Amino acid sequence: MKRLEKQIKFIVEIDKLKEIFRRSYITGGTRLENDAEHSWYFAMIALVLHEHAESEVDVCRVMKMALIHDIVEIDAGDVILYDVEARKKQAAREKAAALRIFNILPTDQADDLLELWREFEQGGTPDSRYARAVDRFSSIILNCSTGGKSWREHGITSARVKELNRGVIMAASPGLWNAVEKMIDNTFSAMHDK
Repeated sequence: MKRLEKQIKFIVEIDKLKEIFRRSYITGGTRLENDAEHSWYFAMIALVLHEHAESEVDVCRVMKMALIHDIVEIDAGDVILYDVEARKKQAAREKAAALRIFNILPTDQADDLLELWREFEQGGTPDSRYARAVDRFSSIILNCSTGGKSWREHGITSARVKELNRGVIMAASPGLWNAVEKMIDNTFSAMHDK
């Protein structure tokens, strides 16, 4: 298969990301966000907030991570962060999906995207730490914007939200975590006032 044919095949394949729905509602609260929308939102947040990263980051690399990080969910599906048992099984499915989907591309591009995806998953570089923080932030901001709609539906507590997000966001931006923590507190306070 020629290079261009492989690239077009990959482009057609990743359109399936639009069919994978997450557990967070869009800000209007009318429907769940899909993975393609999430990737775009994540990339835009990374662009807008990169000045708040603890370390200097290459925002273009972070935006690339945003665009590719959930492609694996075409095969593996989406698992809510707060379901720890399901997430343990998810890792193996995502690795297999990454190999299948990225290897649709010509070898050089497949290798580059796999390396970038692995970097994001491992979170060991300033770029990947910031990317992982923004990924978490994007879901939190949607939940806060909808009055915690998804958190209520899944029985997620404020303590659980903080426990599973604090370390990831703090590692990349303590200032962002301070803002996020206030948002979480305000959202849960308003939920209890209803």
